[in-house]
Amino acid sequence: MARITLISTGGTIASRWQGTGYAADAGGDTVLASAALPEGVEVTVVDLFNVNSSRMTTELQLTLLRTVREVLADPAVDGIVVTHGTDTLEESAFLLDLHHDDPRPVVFTGAQKPLGQAEGDGPGNMYDALQVAANVRDLGVLIAFDGKVHAARGTVKTQTLAADAFADPSAGPLGRLGFGRVDLRHKPRRPAPLPQPGAGAVISEVPRVDIVMHHSDADATLFDAAVAAGARGIVLVATGAGNATPELVDAVSSAVRRGVLVAVSTRVSAGPLAEIYTGGGAVDLVAAGAVLSGTLRAGQTRIAVLAALLADVSPAARPDLLGRLIDAPSALPAAGTDTSGEQAAA
Repeated sequence: MARITLISTGGTIASRWQGTGYAADAGGDTVLASAALPEGVEVTVVDLFNVNSSRMTTELQLTLLRTVREVLADPAVDGIVVTHGTDTLEESAFLLDLHHDDPRPVVFTGAQKPLGQAEGDGPGNMYDALQVAANVRDLGVLIAFDGKVHAARGTVKTQTLAADAFADPSAGPLGRLGFGRVDLRHKPRRPAPLPQPGAGAVISEVPRVDIVMHHSDADATLFDAAVAAGARGIVLVATGAGNATPELVDAVSSAVRRGVLVAVSTRVSAGPLAEIYTGGGAVDLVAAGAVLSGTLRAGQTRIAVLAALLADVSPAARPDLLGRLIDAPSALPAAGTDTSGEQAAA
């Protein structure tokens, strides 16, 4: 019997009609009761909080991180499933993955259709997530959605309403589910896990990390406003492979000199950033002290910046740490990938 803990945090999978729209209000037991259980799986429910994930905060994400650590302190637990709203699922999953140092899996899932709706996708996603949690190890934090298994790293929400909501546009899924099987083809790319922020203590002040978008008429006004508002980290969402303007390069240089950790992502959906262009391009942004985000997009780049700021390292060491969090080792082929109902190391 695989013993899985379900941590319920809200989202569409727990949402019901409120008269004018849907909102998360159902507990984990209710969500679980909507789905069939895989054979040989026993589930314990933890109702952690119940929010639409557009209202997610760093404080709530850190609470989730601590709760996962507390649940896994019980050696009888074989894995964890987290139900989460899809809007910010990619951020919470990536934060947990950066700190996850246990061979037992943490599997995120959710839904695109509310609880109890005809042809809803929540029950199937729940079943799949429980199946994955019961049958894999040493893969970090995963996302099970619409019959696919994704690594936390690089996976983003790519569809606002469609059932096939998540993808890694630069790499693709780790594998698929079907007919009681978990078929994984690759192992995720992961850096060495970070210690838990605050070593279990409550963090008194969460660092502000902002995202600023570059566009055709962009100047440094919003970037400078983020610095003035007290941002300790900023993600510049650049164009192309990481390009902006000389004015934004100057703003980045000034912010870095003030101790702000700056990363550069891109508004393009797939592909890596690269130092190709000058004249305000990635060549100049890196020279100004920014860190390119590889294939991570804005939301997960912000999480990497946040994790670097929360880590117990000196300010001077943070850019190097951020670079290591972004530039994870290459993925390896997965071993033991055909799992059909017994514990397997993937």
